[in-house]
Amino acid sequence: MSQNNGASRPNRSSDQAFAIPSDALIIVPVRNTVLFPGVVFPITIGRPTSIAAAQQAVREQRQIGILLQRDPELGDPGPDDLHRVGTIANIVRYITGPDESHHIVCQGIQRMRVLDFLPGTPYLVARVLHIPEPATSSPEIEARFLNLQRQAIEAAQLLPQAPQELIAVLQGTTSPSTLADLATSYMDIKPQEKQEILETIDLSLRMEKVSRHLAERIEVLRLSNEIGQQTKATFDQRQREAILREQMATIQRQLGEGEGKAQEVAELSEAIAKANMPAEAESQARKELRRYERMPDGAAEAGMVRSYLDWLIELPWSLPEQKPIDISEARRILDEDHYGLEKIKSRIIEFLAVRKLAPGGKAPILCFVGPPGVGKTSLGQSIARAMARPFVRVSLGGVHDEAEIRGHRRTYIGALPGNIIQGIKKAGARNCVMMLDEIDKMGRGIQGDPSAAMLEVLDPEQNATFRDNYLGVPFDLSHVVFLTTANMLDTIPGPLLDRMEVISLAGYTEDEKLEIARRYLVRRQMEANGLKAEQAEIDPDALRLIIRSYTREAGVRNLEREIGKALRNVAVQIAEGSTDRVRLSSKDIATILGPPRFENEIAMRTSIPGVATGLAWTPVGGDILFIEASRVPGKGRLILTGQLGEVMRESAQAALTLVKNRASELGIDPTLFGQNDIHVHVPAGATPKDGPSAGVAMFTALASLLTNRTVRSDTAMTGEISLRGLVLPVGGIKEKVVAAAAAGLARVMLPARNRRDFDDIPPSARSKLEFIWLERVDDAIAAVLEAKSQAATAAAE
Repeated sequence: MSQNNGASRPNRSSDQAFAIPSDALIIVPVRNTVLFPGVVFPITIGRPTSIAAAQQAVREQRQIGILLQRDPELGDPGPDDLHRVGTIANIVRYITGPDESHHIVCQGIQRMRVLDFLPGTPYLVARVLHIPEPATSSPEIEARFLNLQRQAIEAAQLLPQAPQELIAVLQGTTSPSTLADLATSYMDIKPQEKQEILETIDLSLRMEKVSRHLAERIEVLRLSNEIGQQTKATFDQRQREAILREQMATIQRQLGEGEGKAQEVAELSEAIAKANMPAEAESQARKELRRYERMPDGAAEAGMVRSYLDWLIELPWSLPEQKPIDISEARRILDEDHYGLEKIKSRIIEFLAVRKLAPGGKAPILCFVGPPGVGKTSLGQSIARAMARPFVRVSLGGVHDEAEIRGHRRTYIGALPGNIIQGIKKAGARNCVMMLDEIDKMGRGIQGDPSAAMLEVLDPEQNATFRDNYLGVPFDLSHVVFLTTANMLDTIPGPLLDRMEVISLAGYTEDEKLEIARRYLVRRQMEANGLKAEQAEIDPDALRLIIRSYTREAGVRNLEREIGKALRNVAVQIAEGSTDRVRLSSKDIATILGPPRFENEIAMRTSIPGVATGLAWTPVGGDILFIEASRVPGKGRLILTGQLGEVMRESAQAALTLVKNRASELGIDPTLFGQNDIHVHVPAGATPKDGPSAGVAMFTALASLLTNRTVRSDTAMTGEISLRGLVLPVGGIKEKVVAAAAAGLARVMLPARNRRDFDDIPPSARSKLEFIWLERVDDAIAAVLEAKSQAATAAAE
């Protein structure tokens, strides 16, 4: 800090040009500060005008006037922004700080009132009226003085770390006005309330206001001290209880009665030694055990530390002895558990063979993708049986918190490790087979992205040092065989999908469903319903009827439910004693399950021109899609309905443009387009539909409508079209062809560039269908449209 000779000085020439009258004062406006006569108080000044005014007053050894501004937020207050009553003060010291801040230490001399401000000054200058202190003395003043002095001293004594000098000054003050001003100056009240007391000239009224404010502050300080003493007493009580508990524990140890905790600690120490933890984990466990040993039994954190130690001890840190994989036995298990799926089984056998030859290698993480009910989870169980390892399933559907994967930190109440560590503890082996079910249904919330946490879990290069937030030490996941399942790949983030090898499972054909029902489903439902083989039997024809007329799905879950419903009817008859054995035939199915829910309506839908059968891919397998087109008199508009997505709408527009372009080749009157509105509708309007693969079907439906030729009812088609008439490849060929075979169709038309997918189609579906490969839309028209005579006959019928 420096004296005023270190302060920056204003321009002397401008100061000398301005002469301040003798009856005027330099005014320094202040924020949130009220200076009283007889009080020495430091004031920080920052405005350039205030700094210039203070420096001028110091140079000329003049007094200044301190006025409180009405709005403390105002940066440059004018005369109308200041209170009129203030204090005349001497500048005792002018200080410039190291950070170029300016401070003045002022001593209040006397109250004053501003009469008017002088214009044209570089800083505020005003003529003022000096207000002398009243010299009245009366018994009332004397009584108020004694009461005010007592209150001021009491308030000062209640202050925390009250300075003794302040109490001594209050005790030694003999002037009532000085005491009132001094007490107000050190009182913690609002600046506006202090200004009100400053403006109160009448001494009796002033002392009354100060006394009232002091009474309120004394009550607040008294309550504050009581609360502080109660808090201190509470802490003292807790400390006393802790000391007593420690003394009691010492006495119990001396008497041989406190060996329970010591025995528990010894058992935990032995368990840590037997857990075969890595060095880092064992060091952490020993550290926490020492903390637990020092904790009283009633401590809140003791339970948390004990739970943490239990988790560390119970986790399978050591690697069990691995049995060699028997490939022939693995093949037998897969054939026993699953019918069909030959390519899938072949890939699993390859996977197991690699694991046998390179046990320490980084095997790929298999992701089984397919519609519900096709056996994805049961494949994982079969792999675990083949490898003779424990199997554990972790459901990821609906997980939207990163802590569900990595665990919660131990500072949270009720913290637990993540699902990965919990699954390994449940399996009891560090080399278990872990099925991460429904990995495509993980969400993302405000608690983080769990799919990002899965990146480390499923990366063979990183998961050897996986760190769970709860454990706080690395855990080796490299020996866990991770398998994942999903219904679709679109919702799986790219980096996560890149860590997995995708194996697609298509829907089952009718023959495959029949074999699965005969081999597995009927037996399982008979056991579930308490039936024996000699009590119930279902004919193959009855099973085929259930498959064809009561279920329409890619998997077999609904099929199993319908079989269970039929067998429960048998169970009722046997439980009533009305019969000892029931053989269900196709004639009994309608009585038990009701009328058929699905029927073959392809022939009915394609019996008139303008209707084509398409093939669609859905998350639950392939499906049949009908495209209906109709024309009505109008102005050439294209109307699209059926809740179509943007891409599908564009396909319809491209199909119409292509038909217009080939109107002469197809024998269509060009005037039809301008005189009619064409309406394209895709039924099942409540179901959203999108994608470009219906382009061929839409073109065929429009060509059929405008040429008045029906589309063959035994043929379905798929493929994207271009404005040049090319048929472009699409996805989901395997699922679509399986759906066509299940629907009883005889022919499918596919893009020629999808021949590469032919080997993926199940042989049972290939044997039922005739395949027509399309290079251009002309191939589709030639293969699917009936002759005009046949179309007219069909329309007449």
